[in-house]
Amino acid sequence: MSRTALRICPLCEATCGLTLTIEGTRVTGARGDRDDVFSKGFICPKGASFGAVDGDPDRLRTPLVRRDGELREATWEEAFDAVAAGIRAVVDRHGPHAVGVVLGNPNVHTVAGGLYPPVLLAGLGTRSIFTASTVDQMPKHVSSGLLFGDANAIPVPDLDRTDHLLLIGANPLESNGSLCTAPDFPGKLKALKARGGTLVVIDPRRTRTAKLADRHIPIRPGADALLLAAMANVLFDEDLVDLGALAPHVDGVDELRAALRDFTPEAVAGACDVEPALIRALARDLAAAPTAAVYGRIGSCTVPYGTLGSWLVDVLNILTGNLDRPGGALFPQAATDRTPRPAGPSHGFALGRWHSRVSKHPEAKGELPLSALAEEIDTATEEGEPVRALIAVAANPVLSAPDGDRLDKALDGLDFMVSVDPYLNETSRHANVVLPPPPPSQSPHHDFAFNTLAVRNQVRYTRPAVPLEPGRMAETEILARLILAATGMHGADPSAVDDLVVGQTLGKAVKEPHSPVHGRDPKELAALLTGENGPERRLDMMLRLGPYGDGFGARPDGLSLQKLLAHPHGIDLGPLAPRLPQPLKTRSGKVELLARPLADDLPRLRRALDELPDGLVLVGRRHLRSNNSWMHNVPALTGGSNRCTLHIHPEDAERLGVRDGDPVRVKGAGGEVTAPAEVTDAVRRGVVSLPHGWGHDRPGTRMSHAATDPGVNVNQLLDGSLLDPLSGNAVLNAVPVEIAAALPA
Repeated sequence: MSRTALRICPLCEATCGLTLTIEGTRVTGARGDRDDVFSKGFICPKGASFGAVDGDPDRLRTPLVRRDGELREATWEEAFDAVAAGIRAVVDRHGPHAVGVVLGNPNVHTVAGGLYPPVLLAGLGTRSIFTASTVDQMPKHVSSGLLFGDANAIPVPDLDRTDHLLLIGANPLESNGSLCTAPDFPGKLKALKARGGTLVVIDPRRTRTAKLADRHIPIRPGADALLLAAMANVLFDEDLVDLGALAPHVDGVDELRAALRDFTPEAVAGACDVEPALIRALARDLAAAPTAAVYGRIGSCTVPYGTLGSWLVDVLNILTGNLDRPGGALFPQAATDRTPRPAGPSHGFALGRWHSRVSKHPEAKGELPLSALAEEIDTATEEGEPVRALIAVAANPVLSAPDGDRLDKALDGLDFMVSVDPYLNETSRHANVVLPPPPPSQSPHHDFAFNTLAVRNQVRYTRPAVPLEPGRMAETEILARLILAATGMHGADPSAVDDLVVGQTLGKAVKEPHSPVHGRDPKELAALLTGENGPERRLDMMLRLGPYGDGFGARPDGLSLQKLLAHPHGIDLGPLAPRLPQPLKTRSGKVELLARPLADDLPRLRRALDELPDGLVLVGRRHLRSNNSWMHNVPALTGGSNRCTLHIHPEDAERLGVRDGDPVRVKGAGGEVTAPAEVTDAVRRGVVSLPHGWGHDRPGTRMSHAATDPGVNVNQLLDGSLLDPLSGNAVLNAVPVEIAAALPA
């Protein structure tokens, strides 16, 4: 007999509500939850394939421990015994920084990934921290930190109310949005046009989003910051700057005007391959719109000037008075955010508090560049110990980071490695211990990260749709036990981790004058928490202390876990609203338009005015049905247009003697790959495109479907040396490559 259960989809940033059909303990279907307060029934092909993802037969069911050179099934006790012995031996002999931690993208899609990695990092005390952020979004964190004093204060476009939306380097019709959580992003763009609004897309590819646009500008890859700087220059030059209500909260307008003086439309036109008149029109239209928002994403982040481009996105929102107003770009307020502090000067944001050991890359937001992981393992220096042990949580950097071949070899040289991963993939195959979490149907879900980026304030929580299978361990318990094993407390009850966090959090809260629990007894408050387990008690605590919370009885109508459970389709908390100056944590207490690191990087951007590529450049792309490498193991999410082909413009193909379907050799600084050509005018002349996440041809993996059509790893074309210097983000787009027809075998 079948039944249904609700589940928030964890497969992309849209966080759509699902209604699952379940036969026994197997998910047999998924459809959109029409009553979900946020997604209102929307679903994409990934969500519709939830059952296939959940039931993938290649998912590991038991831990693996390496014995005599081979990974073999083991008990949970044996696995954590091995973790404790392996990690602690390295810490005791070489110190905490010799243990590296790699956190992959799926961490922000799970309750466990939201709650436990910060505790792991604090307990280890390591500075060798690497995440997917530095191959994706770190420029936006750094620019937000420098502008607003908080690297996580990222304004999002008010999609439902804006009159004019400018997208640069973003393709939400296929990505579903990123750093902008919006179920049915395509529907919101169509609604914008239906109400008479304007959609402008700046992208070197004619994507599905670009086809929907009122105006598509096929910019030269990597020139995003130049174009945005020129638009800001026009606003100053033509007296179109109007901060409106922002004026009391902004510092540095005159300094910014002077700093951007050289970036005229005429000066940047050649580098951007965009006519000066068009650049002026873009700026004028943005300023003239009743409301407007500029939104940039991965295409404008993963380029040599990613932080400057991300900064200029918000500069344009600020100069037109569209930051922090309805219809512009606003700061979301998540239900689990900390209790809002009073507005005023704060500690600010700092870069480069420490540096990587080998190439001296500055940390950003506490992280080192993922591109530097291989050299931090395989290169000896006189300063500090190499990374000798690695903890990888939901991460596959052999495919997702530059120069996977070098990292592949480096991982073999580690003293010890543990992977928390449902698959034996290109990275986890190197581990001494693999700890597999259960499938998503057997886990709870709340979006700690994505609700801080949502286009409407709301809160939702779903408990596991299916009971935990015998022999499985909850992901929350896996990470709690990993923390204990790695920090010298192996054998303690995993609830000790949650109890520690609850005690520390409440102990701080009662001392904060602006807290709703100021002056109360933390032990008394802890006793009031509800929930079936430690993670739920922590969620209850965060909700009750948060901006909408009940304050442990101080605000009887406020949120708590019990109230949220009584609303299985979620609770709508209303549209985004102006919040300045409260979110600002700069030393001045204002938006600091021209922080010193940004001003110091502008001369590098000026030099780009004269640095035109003399050959082909590479850009990436993603597919609606697979945003990450592990999705290629699900038959329902592969095939059709989701193929690993090289997009090349017809004129470039003719010049190089390449026909559609021919094997083509692509060579970059990090190596070369061969992929079939797909001749298409969807890319501009001089640009070729390969998709991300392929290359499933390494031995020792257990991803059977992915191996039948492995594709090639686009990141192998990179040697890891190209980084945005402010953020440490890998340069994945606008990369010079050489193309040639492959010789017959």
